[in-house]
Amino acid sequence: MNRSISGISTILLVLIFTNTVFSQKKDKLKVDVDQRAEVIENTVIEWRHHLHQYPELSNREFKTSAYVAEKLESFGIQVQKGVAHTGVVGILKGGKPGPVIALRADMDGLPVVERVPLEWASEVKGEFNGQEVGVMHACGHDTHVSILLGTAQVLSEIKEDLRGTIKFIFQPAEEGAPVGEEGGAELMIKEGVLKNPDVDVIFGLHINSQTEVGKILYKPEGIMAAVNSFNIKVHGKQTHGSAPWDGIDPIVTSALIINGLQTTVSRQAKLTEAPAVVTVGAIHSGVRSNIIPEEAELIGTIRTLNEDMRVKILEDIRRTVVTIAESQGARAEIEIDKGYPITYNDSELTAQMLPSLQEAAGKENVVLRKPMTGAEDFSFFQQQVPGMFFFLGGMPKGKDPKEAYPHHTPDFFVADESMLLGIKTFCYLVIDYGNSAK
Repeated sequence: MNRSISGISTILLVLIFTNTVFSQKKDKLKVDVDQRAEVIENTVIEWRHHLHQYPELSNREFKTSAYVAEKLESFGIQVQKGVAHTGVVGILKGGKPGPVIALRADMDGLPVVERVPLEWASEVKGEFNGQEVGVMHACGHDTHVSILLGTAQVLSEIKEDLRGTIKFIFQPAEEGAPVGEEGGAELMIKEGVLKNPDVDVIFGLHINSQTEVGKILYKPEGIMAAVNSFNIKVHGKQTHGSAPWDGIDPIVTSALIINGLQTTVSRQAKLTEAPAVVTVGAIHSGVRSNIIPEEAELIGTIRTLNEDMRVKILEDIRRTVVTIAESQGARAEIEIDKGYPITYNDSELTAQMLPSLQEAAGKENVVLRKPMTGAEDFSFFQQQVPGMFFFLGGMPKGKDPKEAYPHHTPDFFVADESMLLGIKTFCYLVIDYGNSAK
């Protein structure tokens, strides 16, 4: 009996000792990560300034992808180019066996004229839907790319101590491919970005201009909305503006449709289950004040955070558009695109990796957030493998969030100081997941 107890005690001591040694090794590795990240911080900021000054639109990230590939190759990382047009994938094999962990950053800018007074502000022009536009990193993708490059450099320097393989996915066209083209996460998946080697888990982040530097926002399950765009064409009958009874007015019909679309949310959706938004972003019709035109076109967006509600709202919208048009003697056609699914964080994975976020930022700086109605095509990756997506604070410390400009605006701004935490967090996730995977 005493021998058995003694044997069990010995085993427990060995296990405790082994776990302690393992924990110490892991802590030492993270200290190493912190030091290396701090050494390259200014270099990463320089990368960010360059990328911000020379943004490129979706599926046109030619110089950006070449810049990324050159950096990855200089770190000794295996590089794949031309994935989904301009995407770049880096593969780093750790010194020990383990899972395949993917980290993703999006690369494209937006058709926005920058108004922020920076030495490295963008003055780039591009073409969008046949029009000349300004181009700006008005959603922070320049920081995402710089953070992931910094992460790649740090991890490449400690690769012998890493378990598993890391895939660095630099993705084009998150904001949506040009009309008539494929692109983004969906095309990368189609072209095999999650294969050879097969990815076990994927992590992504997004900078946030209205969250203070040093903070991380997370949420298990649905963190960002599904998005669908719609195009409605209303066919009426052209006539003189002084005699509307001789025609069918597509503009008045469109106005009724716009109001009707709002009731698909306010009166037909069970909003106690999940929020939803339907927005008409543009209406085009007519050329003169005294001509009732033949057609009108409406375009807009639908945001949902529940798949059942998404299906219902799409059905309600189709019915509403068609029947209102018929009630006016007009005819309406509606097209709704496939869109992006809900950005859905795997619950078990999020719970497992929450301590990594807290260790990187400090427990008090990691905040559970409510879902948002913005959308992300990172959601396509999450449909294939378990994934976790979180938000990184980019607002200068001490600034009032109400005074911080939102994303997709000419005055959008995020601080350089945000990127160090992004690098550390990605590295911690890789280390912890690699060590915990069976």
